[in-house]
Amino acid sequence: MKPLELTPRLQLLADWVRSGARLADVGTDHAYLPVWLRLHGRVVYAIACDLRKGPLKRAGETCQAYGVDRICCRQGDGLASVTPEEADTIVIAGIGGENIAAILAKAPWTADGTHTLLLQPQTRAEVLRAFLADHGYAIRREALVEDRGIFYPVMEAAGGEMALSLGQLYGGAALLHDPLGDRYIIEKIIRLQGAVAGINRSGGNQEKGDALRDIITALLSMREEWRLANSR
Repeated sequence: MKPLELTPRLQLLADWVRSGARLADVGTDHAYLPVWLRLHGRVVYAIACDLRKGPLKRAGETCQAYGVDRICCRQGDGLASVTPEEADTIVIAGIGGENIAAILAKAPWTADGTHTLLLQPQTRAEVLRAFLADHGYAIRREALVEDRGIFYPVMEAAGGEMALSLGQLYGGAALLHDPLGDRYIIEKIIRLQGAVAGINRSGGNQEKGDALRDIITALLSMREEWRLANSR
């Protein structure tokens, strides 16, 4: 059996799991993350959760192939199959930011201050950041990882309070010193400029266009802050 290697985005998540953690991995699919963590002795045990039977079958096969124990595979919607006492670290990765927010909304105990959340939205990260700020969570740290040419934000959050500017919602809550921050912000600006141009061409919703322009302005300011913070 060849050594288990994680993708860059999963490796960053693994690096942020503290030693001795009790893990719940939501949307585990093949269970690569919990298996890697057990192989390296990083977690006491793990709960591998998924909504569908197919991924859970693959998760069980991965556990068997690598000969790891103390990983429990459970079928359930989000965190429905996990109790607050069972896990102190919760990973939700590989789905949209709005879906992560919906999972957390159904499990308000995750904001009690005793649980660490490691979140990796594939899309709509701004929706997730807004949800966290509005529902009693604080982002402790955030980092970007490039995986197959795409930038992904990874967030560590827990119960707390935070206020985010418009620029931080879209450009990152804590990416001021991230080496990939400038490229991440530029990509956001280019995408939003394309959306504004499309609205202008079609004569579409001008209020939406104005809102997008406000976001672009905020991101341009964020980019300037990043450049000043990282200038030598």
